[in-house]
Amino acid sequence: MPDTTSVLFLCTANSARSILAEAILNRLGEGRFIAFSAGSRPRGEVNPDALACLRRKGHDVAGLSSKGWEVFAGADAPKMDLIVTVCDTAAGEACPIWPGHPLQVHWGIPDPAGADGAEGGEAAFDLAYGRLDRRIRAFLEIAAHAGDLGEPAIKRALQAIGEMED
Repeated sequence: MPDTTSVLFLCTANSARSILAEAILNRLGEGRFIAFSAGSRPRGEVNPDALACLRRKGHDVAGLSSKGWEVFAGADAPKMDLIVTVCDTAAGEACPIWPGHPLQVHWGIPDPAGADGAEGGEAAFDLAYGRLDRRIRAFLEIAAHAGDLGEPAIKRALQAIGEMED
């Protein structure tokens, strides 16, 4: 992987899961990784519960925004090394052709914004955050050893992250 690895997290609304993932990787990546997020049908605003979750976990939420994936599909867009879909809907949609033909994998995470009752609200966002945090930490372990692996092995390892037990 390059010196700085760019990762784009995608979900449909770009208001919760992909936003959480962007914030987590930007903090854990310590400058070696640059995370972005986008949606196929962006909500236009970040879910307030997602922002509250990130604040509880000590993240700076300045600059997080809901945006469409077309921002990253143009010729002048930042080049991505990896695209990760975090919702099943976005994974099943026809995606743009991404500049540079990055690796693409799916790490399905249930939508915390759609959870009800005792499973909803703060608990649902904390659960989604924990799942994403574990997957991103596993990704960072793989990235640390990427020089020893070929691209097919890296892709298999990244796909396996999406099948991790929660």
